[in-house]
Amino acid sequence: MSRVPESLHDAFESAFAGISQARESFTPQLKPREVGTIKSVATGIAKVSGLPSVGFEEVLKFPGDLYGIAFNVDEAEIGVVLLGDYWHLHAGDEVERSGHVVDVPVGDGLIGRIINPMGQPLDGNGPVVSSTRLPVERPAAPIMDRAPVTVPLSTGIKVIDALIPVGRGQRELILGDRQTGKTAVALDTILNQRDQDVLCVYCAIGQRASGVAKVIATLREKGAMDYTIVVVTEGNDPPGLAYIAPYAATSIAEYFMAQGRDVLIVYDDLTHHARAYRELSLLLRRPPGREAFPGDIFYIHSRLLERATHLRPELGGGSLTALPIIETEAEDISAYIPTNLISITDGQIYLSPSLFELGVLPAVDVSKSVSRVGGKAQRAAYRAVAGDLKLAYAQFEELETFARFGARLDEETRNIIEHGRRIRACLKQPEFAPVTVPAQIAILLAVTAGFFDKVSLERMTNAEQAVRMAAADIPGDVIERLGTAKQLSNKDRETIIDIARQALVDFQPKPESMPAAAAEENA
Repeated sequence: MSRVPESLHDAFESAFAGISQARESFTPQLKPREVGTIKSVATGIAKVSGLPSVGFEEVLKFPGDLYGIAFNVDEAEIGVVLLGDYWHLHAGDEVERSGHVVDVPVGDGLIGRIINPMGQPLDGNGPVVSSTRLPVERPAAPIMDRAPVTVPLSTGIKVIDALIPVGRGQRELILGDRQTGKTAVALDTILNQRDQDVLCVYCAIGQRASGVAKVIATLREKGAMDYTIVVVTEGNDPPGLAYIAPYAATSIAEYFMAQGRDVLIVYDDLTHHARAYRELSLLLRRPPGREAFPGDIFYIHSRLLERATHLRPELGGGSLTALPIIETEAEDISAYIPTNLISITDGQIYLSPSLFELGVLPAVDVSKSVSRVGGKAQRAAYRAVAGDLKLAYAQFEELETFARFGARLDEETRNIIEHGRRIRACLKQPEFAPVTVPAQIAILLAVTAGFFDKVSLERMTNAEQAVRMAAADIPGDVIERLGTAKQLSNKDRETIIDIARQALVDFQPKPESMPAAAAEENA
């Protein structure tokens, strides 16, 4: 019979002795746990008893890996907002404290991913890789850490870049009735950031699953997912997830802003967010106010949008630009939530159903839209044409309304109306087709100079396309100065105008095509 080698035998003996010694020296540590009990469960909320040391907005853990936020911390019970599928919960189930608030994973691993507000992937591409987590609720940057908004955020939409400019670090509200193209404006802006070194975050709040799928398909088709993060809550998700969604998306965006990057965030839309918060507040028996919204409805949006800013160069110089979307009813922009958001933001882009029905797309109502940052965040080339363009367009809209009454118009008034119709035609733009800055400048200079006034309205689309293509011939040094110069020089202006004039030669009426009487009169 073979024997165990002495060296191996000694090793066994020393190991056994070590285990015995460790067992003798071990004393079990009793760690106290606070455990509460569910009293009742309703739509998206639960009432919990126990947990005397729980804090406001602390995360509580329910059976089945379900989490909730302690929202109402009363003496007798805790009102909890549930953050997931709660159908399996019953009265009497145990609830534990987590000791932390709601947080979300952040970092480069999220770029190109589709997640829910808890950071869980929804795109089937495996778990989200992240080593850092940030709370979803964070204080906004102090005033002394902020810098003025001076750098434009190019949207690629002519009417916005020329007349309602958006700067990096600005908060520009997009509002309008249902189906007026609000999401399309935001998506166009995201698509235009491809070569602008701007990271984008799209936050869908309580949207239909089909609508979200369509947006994501567009982003993928256009290659925008390479620099976009999508945070999604669908219409059938609990209201608690819809409530924390914009805050979670903002924390993700703030991580990149702190690294000195420029970030664009779209909240689509805050009407659903306000309704989700109203639902939670009413279920938790908080006192209702105007339109049954709770009294702090203004505060939940102001503390969200105050986080969008432009940081000082010493702090990296990053920026977070917010495009919140609000849905109005029957063109009523004086309703409770729209007026709240208008007062919080730095301007608004109003989309008119009347213009939408007329086929003027994007349906931006210039008279009701404003940018409170304005020319401070606009390129000099735009400023050179924006004033005249806005004045001419405003005169046209006023006279067009007057002309509908069948009044006889003099020659000057007819010219203003015809010029205004050409401006409107030039500002039209198909969906998901952003226009480059040089092409926009060429079109705007051409329409301001009156080159389109002789072009028939039926040929305006082709004429505008011709100018856009001709803009590729603008010299490189002129294009460079368009982005950097503090003022558009006369020489650069003439260069661009000449290129536009040549592009429109084929669209001008030919002398031989004039009526015979007019030809004799000219002779």
